[in-house]
Amino acid sequence: MNVLVVGPHPDDQEIGMGGTIARLSQAGHDVLLLDVTDGSPTPRGDRATRLAEAEAALACLQPGAGGRPVRRVLLDLKNREVEHTIRARHAVAGVIRAHQAQVVFVPHWEDAHPDHRAVTRIVEDARFDAKLTKIEMPVPRGLDPGPPIYPKWVFYYEISHMRRLVHPTFCVDITGFEGKKLDSIAAYRSQFGPWDAGGPALDPGKVVSADFRERVLAHARVYGSLIGVPFAEGFTAKEPLAVSDLGAFT
Repeated sequence: MNVLVVGPHPDDQEIGMGGTIARLSQAGHDVLLLDVTDGSPTPRGDRATRLAEAEAALACLQPGAGGRPVRRVLLDLKNREVEHTIRARHAVAGVIRAHQAQVVFVPHWEDAHPDHRAVTRIVEDARFDAKLTKIEMPVPRGLDPGPPIYPKWVFYYEISHMRRLVHPTFCVDITGFEGKKLDSIAAYRSQFGPWDAGGPALDPGKVVSADFRERVLAHARVYGSLIGVPFAEGFTAKEPLAVSDLGAFT
């Protein structure tokens, strides 16, 4: 299965669904991370730093033997100024086609961050644009153009700047992959480094505040408690999910 995970900024995908990304890739699915912006400027970290950290985070999510490598591509829209335009829609549609994405993950539509809301709307419309015939779509460097396609599913992950928990449609058990999630987040040293709370290093190469690390785990524990596992990530769907066998529910 071809899976596209769209993040407004590098680190959004890892925080929202890093465990699921790691689990999907380990299961052999073709997972592509699309960073809509480079995440700069921010109070800490420039473009070069953010791009390097994104690659370090990607390395943390790679599967073991038998898995399929996770890839990453940058759309390079302007951080803090993402707008819902036809140009932006077609840029995302080109990536959907190039990856032949069957499933697309985007941030939840309710969020305080304007970039997050804009990106979600862009991707929802790009899903439709990607199926249009007799029109070419641009593709970023490193990808090849693909034929029209309409992704079967769009799912929404939680990466909110609002103080609330989303009531999920379904949860993915990430037990055993929570370490990869934490490591991938910790790779963003400029964003979650020792300046936050002086937290200890998870390993000598990665530093993340103890406070933020515990908040990430707390979220995973809450969603895990809903399905009877130690750690999980929650997702929302706007369309009904089809089930032909009740045994598919665990």
